[in-house]
Amino acid sequence: MDATRLSRRNAFRAGGGLLGAVGALTFMAQTVRAEPWTWAPEGSVVGSGNGADPLTMWDPEADPVVADVMDNADVPAVNRLLATWTNNGQPIPAGLPQNLRDFMEYARQLPSWADPGRLGQSFQFTQKRGTYLGVLYAFASGMMSTVIPHEALAVYYSRGGSHLKDRIAKTAKFGYDIGTVNAYAPDGEMIVTCVKTRIIHAAVRHLLPTSPHWPADVKPISQNDVMVTWHSLATTIMRVFKQWNLNIPPAESDGYLHSWQLAGHFLGVRDEYIPASWDQADDQAKQVLDPIIAPTAEGVSLAHGLLDLGFDLDLTLLSKPILGAFTRFILGDQVADWLQIPREPVWSPLLQFAWGPFVAVKEGVQGVVPPTKDVAYLFDEFLRQFVLWYVSELHMPLSIEIPQTNR
Repeated sequence: MDATRLSRRNAFRAGGGLLGAVGALTFMAQTVRAEPWTWAPEGSVVGSGNGADPLTMWDPEADPVVADVMDNADVPAVNRLLATWTNNGQPIPAGLPQNLRDFMEYARQLPSWADPGRLGQSFQFTQKRGTYLGVLYAFASGMMSTVIPHEALAVYYSRGGSHLKDRIAKTAKFGYDIGTVNAYAPDGEMIVTCVKTRIIHAAVRHLLPTSPHWPADVKPISQNDVMVTWHSLATTIMRVFKQWNLNIPPAESDGYLHSWQLAGHFLGVRDEYIPASWDQADDQAKQVLDPIIAPTAEGVSLAHGLLDLGFDLDLTLLSKPILGAFTRFILGDQVADWLQIPREPVWSPLLQFAWGPFVAVKEGVQGVVPPTKDVAYLFDEFLRQFVLWYVSELHMPLSIEIPQTNR
């Protein structure tokens, strides 16, 4: 049996001591695309580039700096200082290693193509759809990460795999920060969140290869991997909105894209890989995201860990069956079956027939028959509780820190 067939059909059945072996085989099978990189840099925000395959690119600006800090500096002291840096316009904390301070100062500068007007439209987009955007970030994107082999393996074997609540809180902060009216302004937090995340990615690239479970001579989190995650968030959400037949004003759609273009830039993605339009984003996703979706044992474990987080909340609407039903509804039967999420006899039909009209009514679409009053209240209450859950996670002592251990 070849490795690709193993990854798609059998990896999710593995358990115990086989996790590492199966994961490594799946990872190696997915590190080479079936087709060569063909997306043209002319479709990027800068309209040019050398066209290098992002699978062969990492972060040469951040990686040596962060590796030096981890090897030679007092990392707990560095993390304490990083925790004091919260706003985009705030000075870089004094006392950090000079090479790290220089990198952070460089990394937080807005690119020449940043457009405040487009960002204003992005806030309009989020303001209208903030409640169900939270659901989509969790179930269209968060759960999708568990069937992206590179990401699932990197998360599982790094510190995030054993601290899922902390990781989901940081994911919630990312989604919250990008949707604020001042996300990229001096008093906002999105640039800080992105630059810190970029630092963490560099730390994982330095630390994860030391894990005995990680494939030898494989460097995690390539530029390709970051863009795959980007598409699992931004592109996937726009695809879902199209499936729901939402008529989004072009300026709002473009503004939302621009907020994610800037997020990619501040995460360290080379501008030549950042799509200039949703059509270009969809074309790129068809090459880097769609063909690689597959189950792994690690991904199944992470998915059920995410579904089980609802048990911490004492909210009947956030029980595992309902979260699983939303995952199946948004990502489809194949992904839900890969993740061993059972079919729900009540919630699945309800979502199938009533969610689309419910969202359309929220969007103000005319001619749509709304669900019954009781069903509409049920959905509203789910969204309200779900958003409260995510916001409550932001109230934890939350700091994006340089990790010192793997799983």
